[in-house]
Amino acid sequence: MPNWNELLNNLKALGSTNDVLRRKYVKELSEKTKRNTIIYYSGWLQKPGIPFGLINDDDKNGFMATINKLDRSLGLDLILHTPGGETAATESIVDYLRQMFGTNIRAIVPQLAMSGGTMIACSCKSILMGKESSLGPVDPQLNGIPAHGVIEEFTRAHQEIRADPSKIPVWQPIIAKYPPAFIGECQKAITWSVQLLQDWLKTGMFQGEANPDAKIGGIARELTDHALTLSHSRHLSAEKCVAMGLKVEMLESDQQLQEAVLSVHHACMLTLSLTSAVKIIENQQGTAFIQQVQVQQIQLPGR
Repeated sequence: MPNWNELLNNLKALGSTNDVLRRKYVKELSEKTKRNTIIYYSGWLQKPGIPFGLINDDDKNGFMATINKLDRSLGLDLILHTPGGETAATESIVDYLRQMFGTNIRAIVPQLAMSGGTMIACSCKSILMGKESSLGPVDPQLNGIPAHGVIEEFTRAHQEIRADPSKIPVWQPIIAKYPPAFIGECQKAITWSVQLLQDWLKTGMFQGEANPDAKIGGIARELTDHALTLSHSRHLSAEKCVAMGLKVEMLESDQQLQEAVLSVHHACMLTLSLTSAVKIIENQQGTAFIQQVQVQQIQLPGR
């Protein structure tokens, strides 16, 4: 019979009812696909403004913990729900996942994988999406400022001042808000994102295909050209992703798989809504890396 401490440790391992439900559905999905399954969920919709809801370097610790002891020959289904984040962290995570699983990785996007999340999805062999799923433009941000927007603003200022020097006083306070060399950093960030995207498409989704460069170039333009995407928050449906040339599998083609994926998604969203969790990285064995918001209680005077 287990002693008190053993029972307590077992209880802690089971987690809350939210954890039990979520892990049940992740395990069932993995059993159906016969592949490793890792969820990578951010609670940015439920808890806006929390900085570590974005992709960051600490997330690699979560992937290291959840990949440890998995049978990597089974490949990986990576379920993504993220607003994106740091380009450097995104690159590091993709490099690590490929070291562990090669290119035997499929992205599953039940709802949203934006910006850096789109880049991760495009690094995979294929993307599983439904009618309710969306990717987003690859539009790097520097300190919350869109790099493409800065380039466009500088270009417009140059054109207008060149045509009419009297507009210098109008543009001077606008341009002065940017620190020295900022426009160069913006251009480098854009170039970096485009190069990563093209390289990952070539070595993953279109690996082994004859002359894929034209197709890859077209996809990269569709995802990174701000003149085409117009907004960093634009939602690109599965239909649009197929039209631009990405390899997309539709959830609706397999009803049982769709139900299994959406059960995981809804369980994750409930966890993020009903608990202090703001990021969840977890595998089908229940190994989890969960970041939580620290809630502070403030005693009001006279209460």
